[in-house]
Amino acid sequence: MLIKDSANFALQAVIAHRMRSALTLLGIAVGIAAVILLTSIGEGVHRFVLSEFTQFGTNVIGISPGKVKTGGQPPSGIPTTARLLTIEDALSLKQLPNVIGATPTVWGNAELAANGRLRRTLVYGVDADFTQVFSSTVRIGSFLPRDDRDARALVVLGSKLRQELFGHENPLGARVRIGGLHFRVIGVMAPKGQFLGIDLDDTAYIPAERALELFNREGLMEIHVIYKEGASVASVAAAVKAMLKLRHGAEDFTVVTQEDMLNTLSNILDILTMAVGALGGISLLVGGVGIVTIMTIAVSERKNEIGLMMALGAQRLTVLYLFLGESIVLATFGGLLGLVFGVGAAQLLQLALPALPVHTPLSFAFGSLAIAALIGLLAGVMPARRASLLNPIDALRAE
Repeated sequence: MLIKDSANFALQAVIAHRMRSALTLLGIAVGIAAVILLTSIGEGVHRFVLSEFTQFGTNVIGISPGKVKTGGQPPSGIPTTARLLTIEDALSLKQLPNVIGATPTVWGNAELAANGRLRRTLVYGVDADFTQVFSSTVRIGSFLPRDDRDARALVVLGSKLRQELFGHENPLGARVRIGGLHFRVIGVMAPKGQFLGIDLDDTAYIPAERALELFNREGLMEIHVIYKEGASVASVAAAVKAMLKLRHGAEDFTVVTQEDMLNTLSNILDILTMAVGALGGISLLVGGVGIVTIMTIAVSERKNEIGLMMALGAQRLTVLYLFLGESIVLATFGGLLGLVFGVGAAQLLQLALPALPVHTPLSFAFGSLAIAALIGLLAGVMPARRASLLNPIDALRAE
């Protein structure tokens, strides 16, 4: 039998039982739509999180005190024998090959008072390399000066913090009290937005030495290093480890490259996307069971038709292919319908909730159609095989 004739046979069989076919199509469509919608949300979150981390560039290495496999500093309050990171450590890393900047980092919450206003916010202790390491720019004035050996009491305000304290006034030269220390404003940062829920515009930046004094800390929380684009991250990380081991006498620190962190994060987000897609796949299983049921009923109702085809010379393999084709047609049309519903629902969700990241790649669309056809193939095997094994004489006698 020609492929064209087989397709016409399958379409006519579907059209002949409109209500039954429509319900079967709906089962597959709901499953496909659920998979597309959930995976679109998962993919959107995936892209959003990665974009949040890569907004500072991908050629950044973070160093934390303490040798821990998961990276980061030991929890506060827990005793540790790890040697603290120092500002001198950060200065030594600036001299390494391919390193173009390194900034010591200390942070904490503090009260800022200026212009008769009081506000509690995040205060970062950094140095002049901060803007280069974290791809930040200054809108007004300047950032912390280089070669400031005395660590003068200077502060740079985030754009939102400047607005809260000074409104539209020019804050340059104004005095700001942070905790028990007084600072002079020398600059205002350009808006940066939020990073994983932290408002980067509602922050203040002071010299790291002053931050250690302000927060009564003996060592740095982190050191961030930026290296040249195209340089081998492995060689730079190895040089950082070698320098700090030389200074500390042991590897009592943790080096985490942005590349490793992004790879780990991407793998975790991929697993989460597949997990939410699998939840939607439960609906597809229900749709597959529906096809098995419908096709089994179809074989029982059309025994005379099957017997007649065999009596006229149709091979058992031909009968098998005809019924398999019918189930694939049902599943594919259901997949197309689900594709329209799923993509449409994803777009409507994005319009209704702009803050929710939703993204539907073309691979999801083609993949959903392939999955639908595969479900039709697998679900139709058993009924089609049953039809092909019918005895022609018994099938003709069936009522």
